[in-house]
Amino acid sequence: MPYRSPLLELPGPIAAPDGHPEEGVPWHWGDPFAEQRTATRGAVVIDRSHREILAVTGEERLSWLHLVISQHVTGLAEGTGTEALVLDSHGRVDTHMVVAHADGTVWLDSDRGAVASSALPSGGKQTLREYLEAMKFWSKVDIRDVSGELALVTVLGPDADRVLATVDVSLGPDPYSVVSLPGGGFARRMPWPGRNSADLVVPRAELADWWRRLTDAGARPAGSWAFDALRVESLRPRLGIDTDERTIPHEVNWVDSAAHVAKGCYRGQETVAKVHNVGRPPRYMALLHLDGSPEITPETGDPVVLGERTVGRVGSVVQHHELGPIALALVKRSTRPGAELLVGAEDRVVQAAIDPDSVPAEAPAPGREAAQRLRG
Repeated sequence: MPYRSPLLELPGPIAAPDGHPEEGVPWHWGDPFAEQRTATRGAVVIDRSHREILAVTGEERLSWLHLVISQHVTGLAEGTGTEALVLDSHGRVDTHMVVAHADGTVWLDSDRGAVASSALPSGGKQTLREYLEAMKFWSKVDIRDVSGELALVTVLGPDADRVLATVDVSLGPDPYSVVSLPGGGFARRMPWPGRNSADLVVPRAELADWWRRLTDAGARPAGSWAFDALRVESLRPRLGIDTDERTIPHEVNWVDSAAHVAKGCYRGQETVAKVHNVGRPPRYMALLHLDGSPEITPETGDPVVLGERTVGRVGSVVQHHELGPIALALVKRSTRPGAELLVGAEDRVVQAAIDPDSVPAEAPAPGREAAQRLRG
């Protein structure tokens, strides 16, 4: 059966529409723009209990994970975390996850329905857990799906630390700092969305109690709409929405944060290293400001058109409390700010402009520079 958060039974929440990526959790609590404003000026709490959580234990958990995910984790200390990907053999993104290491366990949380390309000759897609199980071989690790035992909520805003302190949660200042919670689960500081964010992974049976404690401490209930609006503003992609079947990490700002360019021994590493050292990704993720005068907006997957050429695809589309209608889009690298773009399909085509601050700088390619030095 489709997931439905118990918090939807409380007074006030509006559920996300059927088929929406955030289906099953509150979309907003009656005033989505006020919720966004509070997230930038005070503190909100957002139900993200539809995320899937895996627990990896065993003495070889770090050395084994190091071989199957994109991030360098052999030295991931207890009380720290990171982000990571599973890539296919061509370096295309299969799954994105956020990582926490605490209590002898590496916790991996991902969007609902996370999958990975099978390493078997038959190919096809597997659930993330099935893929990791298939890659265990003789490694001394154990992998459990604990989504039914733990649930995630996010506290967001400049007053987040005050709210957390009221419920006796104290996090270090560094991004991805992790602390265990006395009754089970953990808390993790996140560098996005916004300037101050923390995930609390709590016993699922205590989700409603934690929600009450956090709201009593001053966090305003907010929905996934607020989270997505600030995520888009922060240029953070959502897998399957802002990515397609061809996406490589460099195109969506996942190199450095989730993919290590120097370590070897993981599937897809050749593409990551080659594009970093000698190439340029064919596309980049841009923030689009959409014309808000028509009462229409494009949808995920719609084309981005320049003149008569399709130069990209639309990802997340949101209504932001200050910026109005905005979207993330994967566009060809040659598409620059100032281009007169049309975005959408059928009867939902609007004009759009690229936010110049979202265009990645043309960083030098280390391998190319080295080759030029050798040529003299």
